[in-house]
Amino acid sequence: MNARRTARPDARRAVVYTRVSTDGQELSPEAQVAACAQWAARRGITIVATFHESVSGGAEVADRPGLLQALAELRTAGAGVLLVANRSRLARDVMQAAVAEGLARKAGATIESADGVGEGSDPTAALLRHIVDAFAQYERAQIASRTRAALAVKRGRGERVGMAPLGTQVAADGVHLVENTTEAAMLRRCRTLLADGMTVRATAAMLAAEGFTTRTGKMPHPTTVQRIRTQMLAEVAA
Repeated sequence: MNARRTARPDARRAVVYTRVSTDGQELSPEAQVAACAQWAARRGITIVATFHESVSGGAEVADRPGLLQALAELRTAGAGVLLVANRSRLARDVMQAAVAEGLARKAGATIESADGVGEGSDPTAALLRHIVDAFAQYERAQIASRTRAALAVKRGRGERVGMAPLGTQVAADGVHLVENTTEAAMLRRCRTLLADGMTVRATAAMLAAEGFTTRTGKMPHPTTVQRIRTQMLAEVAA
């Protein structure tokens, strides 16, 4: 049997988990890692692995592969600590935070926060962690509520909501669409490559090599190319 998997959890070894989402402005993964590294250094703890993912803090633990990998690594690496920059990075849902805590306990580990909130195993510390999780869930709900209200106002004004189709952008009047020349050029080239039989990944790589970018200035991702391919197939079937 693998000795690493049977090793007793060591509280001097930690696995770091970072998370970002579209819920609002938040710490970058780099800033989260830096905060965790400082916390670990002050306590003489060695970080043995780091996992990151982009997902909503309200998502179920079962739908968060990055968090599941971090929890599994606790056993693999014999780590006794799952470390996050703050509790909201673990989850913005009380139930999901509790699920993560339970899985960490089964691995013989604790979940610690680099900001020091709720640190310790006494009842007061546990209560504080629950309070922080509840406020994170409340904040997430508030953000969602404000977003819905803002979208409703825009719809009431007749303004366009949602992302403009590929190759276009919302005009200054907030209603009509105009061509985004940079993305439109990428879109035309992408369609040509796909029509010639190139695979999705090869097309994305070719577009990047040729210097094409999306409206945000980023290189085309295979996911974007797949969306274009799906649209092309739908046009043929129509």
